[in-house]
Amino acid sequence: MYESDSGKTKPSVFEPMDMRTAEALLKEAKTVLHEFGIVFFLRHGTCLGAVRDGALIEWDDDLDIGSIIGMHGLTEDAIEPVVRAFRDRGFKAVVTEAELHVSVEFSKHGTGLDWTCYRIIDDSIYQWPVVKIPARLHSNLKSIDFLGEKFNVPNPPEEYLRLKYGPEWMIPKRSGYEQDIMDLMPDEPSSASVRFLRFFRRFLSRRDPGSLQVLDFEGRPVKGAEVIVCSTTVLSGLVRSATDQNGMTGLDLPNAGYYVLTIRHGDHEEVLFMEKLEPSTGYVYRPDPETPSGRVNVLATSRKASDADS
Repeated sequence: MYESDSGKTKPSVFEPMDMRTAEALLKEAKTVLHEFGIVFFLRHGTCLGAVRDGALIEWDDDLDIGSIIGMHGLTEDAIEPVVRAFRDRGFKAVVTEAELHVSVEFSKHGTGLDWTCYRIIDDSIYQWPVVKIPARLHSNLKSIDFLGEKFNVPNPPEEYLRLKYGPEWMIPKRSGYEQDIMDLMPDEPSSASVRFLRFFRRFLSRRDPGSLQVLDFEGRPVKGAEVIVCSTTVLSGLVRSATDQNGMTGLDLPNAGYYVLTIRHGDHEEVLFMEKLEPSTGYVYRPDPETPSGRVNVLATSRKASDADS
């Protein structure tokens, strides 16, 4: 058994929210945002539950709302005063700026609320991990009844949910939806990131590349495992590779941040939907027969994996 970078003996898994707490926090967030004149909309699983079920999804692990920079009067300078107001109300807040968005991860009473302020790129925004959504779906938001109040959703919401989750968005899925979303991802990088990627490749040639070793359930290296890597902050497309006889493959990351990975070999497949990784670092992947999906921060650094095995 190895330790993840979080220091736990096993990677954590997504845990469902307490629904009463989540409802209260969503309504509190609405109050704060309205005080600042911020227009926001429900997105991701929060929007899916609101539109499809008229309720929060019982196995959802956080709340997701969004706004768009340059739309409905939102400027980048307007974000920080809002963050301060949330902190004054007892919320913890982590702000991350990236090419695609400014993300604010709020938490209170053990419940997470992610407010993402998207940047418009080629008339679109890019939602987690990097799913292209036309910005026009947010220019005239639709107001719906939800949790006894009015909330905005993309318009039409059915088109948004089809683009975000695929044609089977009406079918509830507790697991497996991660790969459905990955299947919507483009293999090639967007033209909007070509200049960045040219710089990135020149930079990579001057630094040590990272690596990933894939192990099987017995801790043995897996040859020929398929590894698909997706950055959630840069339009780099999907990067595919296969492991060598030592179970190793390159892991050249554009920046530190969250990544989504799919790892396949034989009958085994796992989608790692939230891995916080650093460039020029060696990582080790090991599956868990007791938890085949839903794990978080799964990849251990090579050093920590080696220390745990010794």
